[in-house]
Parts: sequence; C-alpha cells; structure tokens
Amino acid sequence: MAKPKIATANLTGCFGCHMSLLDIDERILELVKIVDFDKSPIDDIKEFSGPVDIGLIEGGCSTDENVEVLRSFRKHCKVLISVGECALTGGIPSMRNMVPLKECLEEAFLNGPTVVDGVIPNDPDIPLLLDRVYPCHEVVKMDYFLPGCPPSADVFWAALTSLLKGEEPSLPYELIKYD
Repeated sequence: MAKPKIATANLTGCFGCHMSLLDIDERILELVKIVDFDKSPIDDIKEFSGPVDIGLIEGGCSTDENVEVLRSFRKHCKVLISVGECALTGGIPSMRNMVPLKECLEEAFLNGPTVVDGVIPNDPDIPLLLDRVYPCHEVVKMDYFLPGCPPSADVFWAALTSLLKGEEPSLPYELIKYD
C-alpha cells in the first residue's frame, strides 16, 4: 500500500515554519517511514506527482504567484493546513497593508534613504504584487490552522500524527500557549 503524501510550500514569509518542521529532529526519521514528501522544498520536488493527502502552507499571499501556488495546493491536497502567523493573519508582511501599494513601492525604490538610482522594478519575471497581503483562508478554503511564529516542532508532530491516524488534530493548550 502506498504511503500518504505530504506537500509543503512557502509563500510570503520567512521560511521559519519549514525550519520548525525540521526541528522534529529524530522524529523526521519516523515520519519518512510512514509518509512520502511530494512537492516541497524539503525534497526539492517542484511539481505534484498526483493527489496529496496533506498540504502545509506557510506564509501569506502577497503576489499573483503566491495565489497561483495556493490554488494549486488546494486543488491537489485532500487536507490543507495554514501554518504559522503569516498564513493565518498575514503576519509581519501584512504590515504593508496599512500603506497603499504605490506608496510602498515609491518608498522602497524611489524615495528611500538608501536609494541611489531609483527605478521601480517592472521585469515580467517578477511576480506582481497584490494590493495587500492576504491570509491563506481569504484566498482558498483551509482545513486546519497551526498557530505560532513559528508553530513548535511538537505542534507539527501532534497535528501530522493525528491526521495520519485519521483523527482530528488536537492541540492541547500546553502546545499553543505563548507566554
């Protein structure tokens, strides 16, 4: 019987959630015995090989490319999980939501104190910025949410092992308190 598949993606964020997933330490060996990683920076697979059981998304949506990736994950993943504050709320990148996009670009590329020869990049290979940073659930339906910046390795472990057993993830208070 084929092992369940997990796929992961990083949208607009810092990649800290992927690092936290890797912080499950030696449990990663247990995990790879019972799952296969599909499309993920963990294994550098760039395309989906077929349907995926669990998709983990970190980061919010700030570009058209982020939206495309997120919609592709929703299409390919039976269960899709928002991981970390950037995916849940937009996180630190969403601080730009308080300023119109045009003003952000002008400050960063034309008027900022470190700008020398100011020009706003317009290369067609650069993803288009959205008007604001959106949390994932405002773009597609998300099935579960793992809070934290980043969620701890134990939160990842608890959620993944529950889902792989066919159970609803249970995150006791001790795992998600931040004091």
